[in-house]
Amino acid sequence: MPVPAVIETTLNKHDITFSTTQLHPSTSLSNDSCSASVSLLQDSSGKVQVLYRSDCIIDVDTLNRMTDRNFKACGQEDVLNLCNQHQLERLPTVPHALGIPVIIDQALLDINILKLDSGGDYDIINIDGNEFQKLTDGAIVSDFAISEQQLQSSSLDDAEDVSQITTAVANFTQLRIKQRLEETLEFPPLPETAQRIIKLRVDPNADIKDLTDIVETDPALAAQVVSWAASPYYAAPGKIKSVHDAIVRVLGFDLVLNLSLGLALGKTLNLPKDQAKGFTPYWHQAVYAAAAVEALVGAIPPKERPAMGMAYLSGLLHNFGYLILAEVFPPHFSSICRYQEANPFSNHCHIERHLLGVTREQLGAWLMRLWNMPEEVCKALRFQNEAAYDGEDSSYANLLYIAMRLLRSHGIGDAASNPIPDELYQHLHLDPEKAKEAIEKVVEGSKELNAMATNMAA
Repeated sequence: MPVPAVIETTLNKHDITFSTTQLHPSTSLSNDSCSASVSLLQDSSGKVQVLYRSDCIIDVDTLNRMTDRNFKACGQEDVLNLCNQHQLERLPTVPHALGIPVIIDQALLDINILKLDSGGDYDIINIDGNEFQKLTDGAIVSDFAISEQQLQSSSLDDAEDVSQITTAVANFTQLRIKQRLEETLEFPPLPETAQRIIKLRVDPNADIKDLTDIVETDPALAAQVVSWAASPYYAAPGKIKSVHDAIVRVLGFDLVLNLSLGLALGKTLNLPKDQAKGFTPYWHQAVYAAAAVEALVGAIPPKERPAMGMAYLSGLLHNFGYLILAEVFPPHFSSICRYQEANPFSNHCHIERHLLGVTREQLGAWLMRLWNMPEEVCKALRFQNEAAYDGEDSSYANLLYIAMRLLRSHGIGDAASNPIPDELYQHLHLDPEKAKEAIEKVVEGSKELNAMATNMAA
């Protein structure tokens, strides 16, 4: 198919020789060192089209210093309006096509054959580096992007995590490091309800009455469990009148146990007032992640399935480190949000490592261990963005890796938009097509899931 008219006009105007290839809709150019990414930024002086290599992130602070401006990402409405104005499906990575000023990272000029997104019908424009030089006329060209490869962690060691967290706390807060890190941060102790549920989990004689008694001692938790069971998502016949009803008739012992534990922990820290615009809110993301992981486990052959309850709990708590970031690094948390807005498809781990030297995954796993949570959950939270992780209990981390990227393809969550390795599917004995179908069914229940998440956030 021909490239969009505005793109063809721009290329012809600059006398550019190019070819095109058709990109499959499920294929992503994220982390492709030969392709360009684009962000639409603005300040009081107006909008700019910022182009950089797809395996990099924009260093917003460097860009602001370089231009003596104060850029922030444009909202989704602004992006859609600009695309509609030029009859495009998404932002193109062709300079000058949008009729606004252009800023280009120097690294793009070092690529021999560059892949540019035409902004329509998944047509990719292949252009020689010398030809691309013609498109830089009138643009600002400078070094303002950072390779994501430089920001990847080379260590998967728990002790190294504690060292990095300690360094980050010392560098970026006014807190004085005490003998133990947990004494410095002074997080609240594990909630009593959660403590009782964890004890119940390892009690071989635990029954429905024991769980009902624990949940009912927390009126807010009990109300949410009943509301969850009564949701149209589960289509339970008749009215759900009690926690016992919710367990016996709808959710089951294991699900209520893990749901209650996840809710109890989620309420220990406040939701941040600031957040990255254009991304799924905390509780909505938690609900979708739990439902997605549950659906993926259901798509795995019974003999190969990891524990459903542990997987579900990992999904519900997968972004807990986000709350810790906001709690420990409030001024810097705002910077993380602005960087994430400017780099919407990049790995947030790389942004956090660049700004703080530590990630939400490291913080979340550390606190879970401090609270003596199951090791499967700790590993899932810590390694959920590490496609190569194949250590003990790796199935739970692998499930989260797949679930969050499949959800992101539907515009849910904040996972990086990089491809899912076939090896992960093979390791889990999970058919890729069945996995996609399972997530599609989850997304089909978005109305009910959104209502449940809104109730949890209240």
